[in-house]
Amino acid sequence: MAKAKVKQRKDDKGRVLQKGESQRKLDGMYIYTYVNPYGKRCYAYSKDLFTLREKEQDLIRAQMDGLDYYVGGHATINMAFDRYMSTKYNLRATTRSNYIYMFDRFVRDGFGNKFLADIKYTDVKLFYYHLINEKNIAINTLDTIHTVLHPIFDMAVRDDIIIRKNPTDGVMAEIKRNSGKNKGIRHALTVEQQKAFIEAVKTFPEYYHWYPLFATLLGTGMRIGECTGLTWKDVDFKKRSISVNHAATYYTRNGVAGFAISQPKTEAGIRHIPMMDTVYDALKNEYDRQKRDGFCTFEFDGFSGFVFSNKLGSLHNPHCVNLAIKRIYEAYNAKEIIDAKREHREPVIIPHFSCHTLRHTFCSRLCESDMNVKVIQEIMGHKNVETTLDIYTEVNFNKKQDSLEELAKKMDFF
Repeated sequence: MAKAKVKQRKDDKGRVLQKGESQRKLDGMYIYTYVNPYGKRCYAYSKDLFTLREKEQDLIRAQMDGLDYYVGGHATINMAFDRYMSTKYNLRATTRSNYIYMFDRFVRDGFGNKFLADIKYTDVKLFYYHLINEKNIAINTLDTIHTVLHPIFDMAVRDDIIIRKNPTDGVMAEIKRNSGKNKGIRHALTVEQQKAFIEAVKTFPEYYHWYPLFATLLGTGMRIGECTGLTWKDVDFKKRSISVNHAATYYTRNGVAGFAISQPKTEAGIRHIPMMDTVYDALKNEYDRQKRDGFCTFEFDGFSGFVFSNKLGSLHNPHCVNLAIKRIYEAYNAKEIIDAKREHREPVIIPHFSCHTLRHTFCSRLCESDMNVKVIQEIMGHKNVETTLDIYTEVNFNKKQDSLEELAKKMDFF
């Protein structure tokens, strides 16, 4: 039986169109459809067929050049990163955005232009120290950058065509040793500093609108994205409980900023947090206010009814929250220094801190209350109990020091 002849597609001038080519009937525009190395469908346009086919050849050459450069050992770190990201099809959207953001901000424009094959252990070490000393980044931030760079070189080693050993191996361990055990560790606010900060939020009229958010952060220990992504459906006033089941993530890519909703990475992240009176009152008052003045109408990814929103009706992003924290403690410190001088006492100064410090502070308060470590782990949503124990150990050491100092005041041992 003869096979049916496949009908060839032609343009309006009768010319045969090749695979991927088409012509739009509306305006006669020629279109070439192709799939890029990341698996995304893309399009090239032209008003005439000849120019379109020139574009096709350019696209094919560009893809082949990228492969030839990589195989030939001429790949830069930037090229390797882009290749690595194209293989990570199962990365969570928020993780992918974070990887791209960290690489673009700290690596791409400088270190990223170097050839993979030329990078040695000392090059990586010098680059990391440059970030610490010149860019003033914290060890924790450097650790995140290392988490992005290390697998790129691992991929090159496994491909067995560029390098035989990963030059990033052991660099972070050495830097952490040289930087000191406690370098980069977040420290909680003291009870006095915590009270001073909340009092400042409540007392300064221009910052009072932040009170519900900061009271919730300090009274639940939620991560900033979990808190900014909180919806009224997650708040159960009858059971006095908050359900943590998602987080709002703010990302920027190629100058475009936006939000995304992410699910907790582990089961430990899904949890219920009991509301203490301070949190209950703050959220109940905020709910009543919104019931009177109007609820947040911002919607995305199928989520709506957000508890916290900015003056534009959108969600707070972490950077703006940190800026608000800085403005508040700077205003408080300026006033406190004057008040303390007038009252002939030492001022209670609030140190620089970020929104994540509020989570660490809440965890420290739980540890100070001698609550069961497993219960603290569940409330905090820590995947590993070691994370909880690290904070618990630090708090208990400080408590032991305070106890001995108090004892020394009461009893004359020497």
